[in-house]
Amino acid sequence: MTITCDVAVLGGGTGGYVAAIRAAQLGKQVVIIESDKLGGTCLHRGCIPSKSLLRSAEVYAEIKESESYGIETAGAKVVFPKVQARKSAIVEQLHGGVQYLMGKNKIQVIHGRGRVIGPSIFSPKSGAVAVELADGEMETIIPTNLIIATGSRPRILSGLEPDGMYILSSDEALLMEELPKSIIIVGGGVIGVEWASMLNDFGVEVTVVETASHILSAEDEDVARELSQLLKRRGVRIITGCELITDTYQVQDQQVHIEVKNGEQHEQLVADKILVSIGRQANVENIGLENTDVRVERGVIAVNPFMQTGEAHIYAIGDVIGGLQLAHAASHEGIMAVNHLAEEKVHLYKKHLVPRCVYTRPEVASVGYTEQEAKAQGFNIKVGKFPFQAIGKALVQGNKEGFVKVIADASTNDILGVHMIGVHVTDLISEAALAQVLDATPWEVSQNIYPHPTLSEILGEAMLAVDGKSIGM
Repeated sequence: MTITCDVAVLGGGTGGYVAAIRAAQLGKQVVIIESDKLGGTCLHRGCIPSKSLLRSAEVYAEIKESESYGIETAGAKVVFPKVQARKSAIVEQLHGGVQYLMGKNKIQVIHGRGRVIGPSIFSPKSGAVAVELADGEMETIIPTNLIIATGSRPRILSGLEPDGMYILSSDEALLMEELPKSIIIVGGGVIGVEWASMLNDFGVEVTVVETASHILSAEDEDVARELSQLLKRRGVRIITGCELITDTYQVQDQQVHIEVKNGEQHEQLVADKILVSIGRQANVENIGLENTDVRVERGVIAVNPFMQTGEAHIYAIGDVIGGLQLAHAASHEGIMAVNHLAEEKVHLYKKHLVPRCVYTRPEVASVGYTEQEAKAQGFNIKVGKFPFQAIGKALVQGNKEGFVKVIADASTNDILGVHMIGVHVTDLISEAALAQVLDATPWEVSQNIYPHPTLSEILGEAMLAVDGKSIGM
């Protein structure tokens, strides 16, 4: 069977289905090809399920600390199957929502494994997609434009391949039926520290092993240092600047044993499980790219600022093109690609102005350049910093840890970066991101009248602190 359409999207994850909806809004006939469930990694194996688990862990931590609020509780315990059931219910509700949106926008969904094909009897140019359906039948989708949105998967560490029992990637970890007593997390990036925070709150003994000099190496060093100290204070062990000796891995008495080397020191680590979280790998294999002039460079699809590949009618978005590998970035890229192919106005974006969030306890959020990046770019900077412990609402909430840090250009007063660690900062970062989009100065942001008492007051204070004019300190 052959289906023709204006736009075909290979991959129904966040970027893919958002691109499809935008194309449908512009009157395009759209087909999505998805081998699994609509929603992709973010909905089923990433953002949503992990944040559900993190929220349950946060609630448990709050209950354990409730006496400090004057509320005595006893006998609270984690019933992990119920935690997992809540997670699954949230995922299924959102999955149903995505399916509804496909119907609402008259988007045809083809469930099967798609491969891009070259010029053939079906089409004089590459970009058609041959789809193998579950029943073994084949369908051919012939679009005017193709958007590749095949996403990514957990990167595998040689010698520590996931087995679902002792060695886990984030995919297997999300399916655990019971909590381990102890775990070694390999990798101190975003995924690693989120799992470290969550499992520690659930009462698991956690050790993080990171080869870099500090965790969250992509974030501002002040923020990374603060989070490291707070996690350590909660009992998380963090080993940095070390090498994991993978060929020492073995299982004894239903526990994993592995060595780390730190300088000349060797140490054997023992735990119930190992979680490998060393980043994600783009899904560029087995999708037929060899039949096209689409280039793969350093493991990801190369695109221009409009998301076009080496063939102008074929676009690529999301994790498969590397970069930030964030769901909201993929969505924006999808909208950009569709607007471009439809000859609508395209708002290009600077990747460093995409907000980044880490859902640990406390949360981390940032936008723009770190202090280190700003200096490396040659900016003459000035810095303002304000702590949550001076914000009344933070004390009321019982979450006084952390701060907001603002980096500005000393010559132009432009905001270069805003970095936050503290309660609900993933909700506060959008104002800082908007300020940078609008080219606001710290003074201009500080002139907003912030309601009191709120956590948002900290942003105004941090902006004033850039010029030494904060009120609350």
